[in-house]
Amino acid sequence: MKKLILGTLGAAVLLTSCVSQKKYAELEAKHKEAQDLLNSATVKLNECLEEKSTATSEAQSLRDQVKFLKANNQVLIDNMGNLTELSAKGAENLEKSLESIQEKDLTIRRLQDAVTRRDSVNLSLVQSLKGVLGNLDDDDIEVSVEKGVVFVSISDKLLFRSGSYNVTAAAKEVLGKVAKVVNNKPDFEFMVEGHTDDVPYRKGVLLDNWDLSAKRATSIVRILQNDYGVDPKRMTAAGRAEFIPVSATDKSKNRRTRIVVLPKIDQFYSMIEEGMKDPAINK
Repeated sequence: MKKLILGTLGAAVLLTSCVSQKKYAELEAKHKEAQDLLNSATVKLNECLEEKSTATSEAQSLRDQVKFLKANNQVLIDNMGNLTELSAKGAENLEKSLESIQEKDLTIRRLQDAVTRRDSVNLSLVQSLKGVLGNLDDDDIEVSVEKGVVFVSISDKLLFRSGSYNVTAAAKEVLGKVAKVVNNKPDFEFMVEGHTDDVPYRKGVLLDNWDLSAKRATSIVRILQNDYGVDPKRMTAAGRAEFIPVSATDKSKNRRTRIVVLPKIDQFYSMIEEGMKDPAINK
């Protein structure tokens, strides 16, 4: 009977880990797709800025030509009657060039607004997190932004006892502060990642560091959901084991839990997608 219970618990843990890894892979793929889109939009933005500069210079040259033609119009008409028609064509070309510049300006502003909005929202989130977590030791918790993503890295000595996946009472206070911020930011989803050092671990139903890191991630997710009312649809739990270390010499830095905060991709990149479809930017 005891072996049957242990076997059932082991299967449940492995199933939870698999599901978490799948959800993590989907979310990471979605983020990479959005990042590729942003990179492509940035390239297009730079191209548009260069085209705008060239078009502006050409437009100024056309203005100077029109001014010259108007000033000398009567003399030219006396010598070459067809210059009136040429002047009209020049003015028409100038008008078309100005319209094209205005269209490109609008598209460029749309793309710049999308990037600025993302950056400003991330800055607001970081300030909020640092505000509620500001009294903690910098060695225990770190808030940073990388490639448009906000990371909250918490040392395991603050969250768990060695070899355990039970969250300490002191850690619940920290998680409560994080929950307060994320609950006020409904436009974000986030992933809780468990990380271990490279020391092999096996105890009870836990077979290795994969199991330990996944159990630690799901323990935190449950507390955020059950104790602090965070919507479970916004969360993903993932175990990363020892395979993404941050230090080659200090193993304690690798034993950590990382909360990866992501904007909802559909909302924050829709303006970029629309901008990329604009015919003006692809001329």
